Amino acid sequence: SHFCQSGKTVLANFVSESVEGIGSYVPTQGVRILEYEKPNLNGGSKGAGCRFELWDCSGDQKFETCWPALMKDSHGVVIVFNPELPSHLKEIEMWYSCFVQQQPLQDSQCLLVAHHKPGHAGDTENLTLASPLNKLKLIHSNLEEDPEDVRMEFVKYFRSIINLLNESRDREEMSIIS
Repeated sequence: SHFCQSGKTVLANFVSESVEGIGSYVPTQGVRILEYEKPNLNGGSKGAGCRFELWDCSGDQKFETCWPALMKDSHGVVIVFNPELPSHLKEIEMWYSCFVQQQPLQDSQCLLVAHHKPGHAGDTENLTLASPLNKLKLIHSNLEEDPEDVRMEFVKYFRSIINLLNESRDREEMSIIS
């Protein structure tokens, strides 16, 4: 099932406030890049806006040859899966290994999203994942019931990435000075 139809494109459109392709399922061919700006992400009213690129990547492993290009210079990885499909739970480990551990990114740069599709109310809220996935931040996404919660979780995640980047930039500047 290769993580197809897990809801990645729907979520990417929602988070980036894009209205492209709403209402119909069209499998993503390779990758789709969404650019958008988020003002005041650091909380202060005078905070600079941030420009994001969300790379909506196909879950089909036939596009595996594109993955190194997708990973290059990325600052975070969001893994979206359908918690009602046992095959997805197994596949998360492969995606985590390829996209996070081999980069290498820190675990804090990875967000797991259990995406609940409309009309599916399985008891998957109490999801327990095996190590090392249980160390990752996991959110439940239900765009029908709690769209604003989902948006807030993504904002928190983006803020954490910005903080990490700022810290590493400060460290580099300090090492140049000293």
